[in-house]
Amino acid sequence: MLNATDDERKDVREYFEGQAPDLTITFMQKVYSEAVIGHRHDVWDIHTNVDRWWVITNPTNLYSQEQFPNMDLVVTFHMGLCLRIPRTRKQRLTDERIRPLGAIFEALEQISDAVGQAQNVADYQAIGVRCREALLLFIGAAQDMVDWDVEEPAKRADFPAWTGVICNTALGGDGQKERRRLLKTSLTEAWTFTNWLTHTKSATWYDAEMASATVEHVLGFAASLLLRHAKGVPEDCPECGSRKLSPEEGLNSAAPHIVWERPVCADCGWAGRPVPVAVADDSDQEAMGLITREGGTGRDDECSIMTVPLRDLKAPSSR
Repeated sequence: MLNATDDERKDVREYFEGQAPDLTITFMQKVYSEAVIGHRHDVWDIHTNVDRWWVITNPTNLYSQEQFPNMDLVVTFHMGLCLRIPRTRKQRLTDERIRPLGAIFEALEQISDAVGQAQNVADYQAIGVRCREALLLFIGAAQDMVDWDVEEPAKRADFPAWTGVICNTALGGDGQKERRRLLKTSLTEAWTFTNWLTHTKSATWYDAEMASATVEHVLGFAASLLLRHAKGVPEDCPECGSRKLSPEEGLNSAAPHIVWERPVCADCGWAGRPVPVAVADDSDQEAMGLITREGGTGRDDECSIMTVPLRDLKAPSSR
């Protein structure tokens, strides 16, 4: 069982009661949490007077434990559903934010598959080449996502130089010294090792596996940092120190074709600098105005609840 705040419990309870008003909750607990590209998904185990359910957040959905008895299965299904649901405005925004990073994670998946098939020195060296390309994809994505304030930008493929720019900017200041050192050192060592692996004649399968695991690990942290920096999200509210920051999206009449986003503090109302995140379509422009939140709490936008098959699915033999 994981710790949960009163607000989290209240939100999940209200959501479930709204979706299944014929059921009465007798017990509920948060049992699992997983972060995917900076978005946390919490899994709740809900007992009712009739049956048991899973509720998974961000976007929130519920699933019968009769149909999904295994938690790993329902989490996997939920992630897939998030990708397959109708492409709402919020889904399009999410895609726009992470699109430059998509090639990185695709490359990492291909590297992992290649390691499992590698059998000789040439194969191991090829893993080094792939890892090196994944690292270059990261600095390329960084250049596409953020307008870095540098007097003389380095060449696009200059990994050491861009690593310095990214870490020094996104993790600037004395308070970030240790974080900056860790990420910069990790990226630099990953770059050095993959370049060595690309050319060494003594490469082994263990070298290839180590390169793959190291690059995947460091790029996971680096991509998360890049995404937060691109959206201008601070670690905590600069006004009151609260960690309860959430994104707020909207349009500006001066540029109605651009969707903007800024972080907002739930405790004191502080709002950060708006940044462009997507191109607005006609339905977005109908809601034109200075940064506004659509749909009240956003619950109507965030969930996609099916009564069939998720509640009434029958086995073929029972029909």
